[in-house]
Amino acid sequence: MRRFEYHRAETLEHASRLLVELGDDSFLFAGGTDLLVEIRERLRRVRNVIDIKPIPGLSDITYDEARGLTFGALVTVGRLERLPLVCQRYPNLRAAFASLGSIQVRNRATVVGNICRASPSADTIPPLIADGAFVHIYSRTNMRVVPLAEFFTGPGKSVLAKGEIVTGITVPPALDNSGKAYLKHGRRKAMELSTVGVAVSLTMEDGLCNDIRIALGAVGATVLRAPEAEAMLRGTALDAATIKNAANKAMEECTPISNVRASADYRRDMVGVLTGRAIKQALEAFA
Repeated sequence: MRRFEYHRAETLEHASRLLVELGDDSFLFAGGTDLLVEIRERLRRVRNVIDIKPIPGLSDITYDEARGLTFGALVTVGRLERLPLVCQRYPNLRAAFASLGSIQVRNRATVVGNICRASPSADTIPPLIADGAFVHIYSRTNMRVVPLAEFFTGPGKSVLAKGEIVTGITVPPALDNSGKAYLKHGRRKAMELSTVGVAVSLTMEDGLCNDIRIALGAVGATVLRAPEAEAMLRGTALDAATIKNAANKAMEECTPISNVRASADYRRDMVGVLTGRAIKQALEAFA
């Protein structure tokens, strides 16, 4: 492993200042499940590692009916996966958390770290985008809140400027008339990167679809919404024919590539299959 300098940040201001003063090749350290592997495998040039674990307040989880679920940058995937509130109110998030890596990885990896990695195949991103989540960003001169759907600018890239730190994520409250689902397809059932991931969050009112968000993972440069497919479903009873037509439209809206995990054509076909299944699974909340 290449040598690097270790820095312990005691406050957000301290961590932000270190990011700016130490310059490029400086990275924040929380769970480290991606960063340390990339250092060891010489996939990323790292001169400075800034440990943010001592910073107070970043391990908090809160929920209220008005604001929803908020968790800090140090909250691990495994902790949220086991949270009864997530199991009961956010089955889509629970499914995504349970499908990420191994138990050991989930007990170290943070959701915010998975987000900041900005991989289009990240498991946590599609359901969070489908739920309308937003991220809290700190800098020494400003605090800002950004919808997660607007956070990513490309593979491995985000809107974060030098010195900015994501401190947490807020997911809107889960309504009583909502249904949610996340389905992942890979070459094996565990410890696998997503070949395609589809998340659906919808609300029903008087037997009709009041609103729906569809998020598609691993089939574009970033996780994509399927706005035309969503428009076909709003105001309908979500019958089988409408769902099939919308799933076909979602296939047209994605922009997959071919790589070692699957061809573009296969990924596009799976978008159609998983979108239909995810909508039907989300509707099971009303059965």
